[in-house]
Amino acid sequence: MEQKHPKLHVITWEDMASKPERLEGVDAIVNLAGESINQRWTDDAKERILKSRLDAADRIAKLVRALQRKPAVVVNASGISIYGISETATFDENSPAHITDYLASVVEKWEKAADAIEVPRLVKLRVGLVLGNEEGAFPKMAMPYRFFGGGRVGSGKQWISWIHLEDMVRLITFCIDNKLIEGPVNASAPEPVTNDHFGRAIGRTMGRPHWFPVPAFLMKALFGELSVLLLEGQRGVPRKAMDAGFKFLYPDIDSAMRNLLGK
Repeated sequence: MEQKHPKLHVITWEDMASKPERLEGVDAIVNLAGESINQRWTDDAKERILKSRLDAADRIAKLVRALQRKPAVVVNASGISIYGISETATFDENSPAHITDYLASVVEKWEKAADAIEVPRLVKLRVGLVLGNEEGAFPKMAMPYRFFGGGRVGSGKQWISWIHLEDMVRLITFCIDNKLIEGPVNASAPEPVTNDHFGRAIGRTMGRPHWFPVPAFLMKALFGELSVLLLEGQRGVPRKAMDAGFKFLYPDIDSAMRNLLGK
């Protein structure tokens, strides 16, 4: 039988709604809940992706209103795709939202829902591509290289704003502890890369060639609208975190690849 940590308590969404007093006096809330975007974007999937995010933010807002002793800070997930798509622009937290596609519209609504959370300090963590070995997109992106079939996707010029999973966790803690940080925070490494650069880093670390390009029309045929995740992007930089003194363990793609791929 799995042994639980004595200081770890598990409550459900239903518990939160019916017994909010169980969270009286909590110092911080981190909300990362939301349906995975790594699925074919059917109409039903798009509705689930949006609804899950809005519902989670709404539940947190209702919880906070019910508490007598409210948390000092809520860190609510968001997405770096709110800046829209560009191969030339660089976006920091002062850049305006640019709603050009489905994901950007989801994030815009998500942040508006989070604004209803009435706490002294609200952090909207605009997350890029999180690189980890267990789940998420990275294992799938690295797999072709294991079979000597890796290469650029589409033009290869599209930007990837990425962050190592370890830095992601550290940044959340940093945002909780640093009382001067609030509002949008780009959760991405200081050195975004193009898709071509990203793939070359995987191949270089694994000792595999980067030679087999995947044309855009094939990605669109295989994945439909979801292919925008691989064919389009934006160059986001974590200006607010860096100005506040956050130090990335993995600031560049090669250091991240060496850690993730065991080199």
